[in-house]
Amino acid sequence: MEKKISILIVDDEESVRESLNLWFTEDGFRVECAENAKQALSILESDVFDIILTDLKMPGMDGLELLQRIKTLNKDSIIIVMTAFATVDTAVRALKEGAFDYVTKPFDPDDLSHLIRNATKQISLAQENETLKKRVDSLESVEDLIGKSEAIKLVLKEVESVAPTNSSVIITGESGTGKELVARAIHANSLRKFYPLVSVHCGALTESLLESELFGHEKGAFTGALYNRKGRFEMADSGTIFLDEIATISQKMQVELLRVLETKKFMRVGGNKEISSDFRVICATNRDLKGMVEKGTFREDLYYRLNVMNIHVPPLRERIEDIPLLVDYFIKKYCTSMNKPLITIEPAALKRITGYQFPGNIRELENMIERAIVVGSGKKIVLKDLPFGKDTIDSSVESLDDFEKAFILQILNKYSWNISRTAHALKVDRVTLYNKIKKYGLKA
Repeated sequence: MEKKISILIVDDEESVRESLNLWFTEDGFRVECAENAKQALSILESDVFDIILTDLKMPGMDGLELLQRIKTLNKDSIIIVMTAFATVDTAVRALKEGAFDYVTKPFDPDDLSHLIRNATKQISLAQENETLKKRVDSLESVEDLIGKSEAIKLVLKEVESVAPTNSSVIITGESGTGKELVARAIHANSLRKFYPLVSVHCGALTESLLESELFGHEKGAFTGALYNRKGRFEMADSGTIFLDEIATISQKMQVELLRVLETKKFMRVGGNKEISSDFRVICATNRDLKGMVEKGTFREDLYYRLNVMNIHVPPLRERIEDIPLLVDYFIKKYCTSMNKPLITIEPAALKRITGYQFPGNIRELENMIERAIVVGSGKKIVLKDLPFGKDTIDSSVESLDDFEKAFILQILNKYSWNISRTAHALKVDRVTLYNKIKKYGLKA
């Protein structure tokens, strides 16, 4: 429910106080009155008012002195001075001392109503600005980048260093480590934070679809192109474009991407008009791009264009001390989203989690906690709520590929090889899952 605008009326004339009180109360304001400056200051010690109407001439402390005192208590209060003896000098003095405006007695109802409406608009604008500031501050804090380990502290330090620049960044790390969160942190702490962060999952799209997605297309450019469409580069103007799984793009797309990065100009598919866009590019990959350059599968010039700054996100097994913090975060997140009472985790369950290798990294941990909250029925997550049973991945396996293969097979079996449900659980797209199944030769 929206908070009522509050008004304090300060006037030594009872008739003025009563008439204004009745008037503003009927208009839906919260109103309180004081018969002199001393009483007003007493009220203001325990309450805050959005608008204060004060008489200029009062016994004891006058309206201008009261105005000065109020500004020391709450600089955001809007103060309107009322007087029956208006002169240019008193008006100028009141405005110089910080008054919003002044009104002369006897009041013209329309003038006073107009003045109050303007004051409430200013209050609403200030509240909107404060809300926006809080949203920006919450972005800058990047709460999802949780941890106290030296490994994550290094990542945060690198984010802080590169964010204010316009340099291209490659974020490397295994699947599920939170590379997109790092990209969001860079954008949220950059000078471009008030403009879009546009994400493109390169591995989920064929070459032709990726081209249309990045550059846009004109109506009739190909079958199904029924209207003009902006591309992601165009949408990211003044902001940031995040290219996930950059290592999956074709040689042709590598050439086109390099040209766009160098000129910041491109044409839509089927178009002949050159479009300019000022964007910053951040990429992510779980592959060895340097090795791909040496093998000739990734262009060296594109690699160096993108790799101005490299941030490596460590796997969860290298930041074990962060696991309890992440567990606590995910418990709060999913208890809130499921509208369940906040629970905790028993020490035995937490010990079992911290001793696990997590081939799926943070994504796997998040899924584990979400599942535990769904299946659990007590006030704590207990060991039986966790998926450590006959389907648990063999902890003796040391190869990272073997871990990933076993984990994907485990989730596939869990969902009876339903590709859509498995991809959703792994938080990857169907194309990526099919590629993994083909890579590891997995069979039902």
